[in-house]
Amino acid sequence: MWPPFGEKVVEEREKTRILINGDGLLAEVPKDGHDTIPHYISPSIVTPDDWKKCKEERFRVDDPARIVDVEALKKQHPADRDYPLGVDCGSMIGKIRDMLTFEGLAYACYDYPDMVEDMVETCCVLVEHFLDQVLPCIDFDYASGWEDICFKNGPIVTVDFFKSVVMPRYKRISRKLRQYGIDLWYVDCDGDVRFLLPYFMEGGVNCLFPFEVNGCAHPGELLAEYGKDLRIMGGFDKMQLGAGKEAIRKYMESLVPLVERGGYIPFCDHRCPPNVKEEDYLYYLDLKEKMFGMQ
Repeated sequence: MWPPFGEKVVEEREKTRILINGDGLLAEVPKDGHDTIPHYISPSIVTPDDWKKCKEERFRVDDPARIVDVEALKKQHPADRDYPLGVDCGSMIGKIRDMLTFEGLAYACYDYPDMVEDMVETCCVLVEHFLDQVLPCIDFDYASGWEDICFKNGPIVTVDFFKSVVMPRYKRISRKLRQYGIDLWYVDCDGDVRFLLPYFMEGGVNCLFPFEVNGCAHPGELLAEYGKDLRIMGGFDKMQLGAGKEAIRKYMESLVPLVERGGYIPFCDHRCPPNVKEEDYLYYLDLKEKMFGMQ
C-alpha cells in the first residue's frame, strides 16, 4: 500500500485512544504505548466499492514511488559482499487480512470472492513489478515473505481458497525467483500451517518461520513427513523456555537429529515470553552454542 492512510486520533479515552491506523483500520490502542495487538473496531474496506477506491488511490503499479533505486541498492550490497542477502516477496493474503481484519477476511471470501481475488492479484502484480526491477541487477541468496493467516486451529481462509487463489500467485513469483537462481524462499506464518503446507510448497515456498510448536507440532514431525524439501527456522517451544533448565535441555536434545540432518535452524518459536527467567534464557543460549555452535 502506498501511500498509507495517515494516522489520525479520533477519540481519547481514559487508558486508550481510538485512531485510524496506516492500514485504514479504526483501532483502539493503549495510551502508555506498551506493545500489544490493537483492538480493531472496523476496517475501511468492506465492499467492492471500498476496494475499488482504495486500489485506485494506494495500489497503483505505475506510481513513481514504486520505481526502485537499483544503483543505490547495488552500492549498498556489492557483489563481493560477505553476507547472505534476501529479497522481499511481500504478502499475497496476509496484508489483505490486515486491511479487512480477521473477521472481515473470513466473511469477504464468501460475500465478495471476486474482490478478494482481485486484492490477491494486485498484491502479486506489485511484487512482480518490484522483482522485475531488482532480480536482473542484484545477486540474491534467498527470498522471504510474510503471511500470518493461520492461528492455533488452522488457516483463516479455506484450503480451497488458498489452493485456487493464493497458490497460483506464489507459482508466478517462484518462477521469477528460480530464473535467477533463488531456490530458498521462507514465509513468516504463525499458527498451524499444516493444512496449507502442501500448497505453500507447491507454490514454491520451502521454508517455514517462526514455526509455533504449540499451535502446530514439533518441527520433527513435519521434517519427517516432507523430508529435505522442507526447511524450518524456529520451533524451539517457548513454553519449555519458561519451564526451567531441565525442560530446556530435554527439548534441545529432541532437536539434535534435526540440526544434524540439515535444513533446520532452532530458535524460540516467536517472541520469548515474559515468564522466562534471564538465567534460564542465558542457559538456553549457552546450551545451544555448546550443542550446535550457534547462538
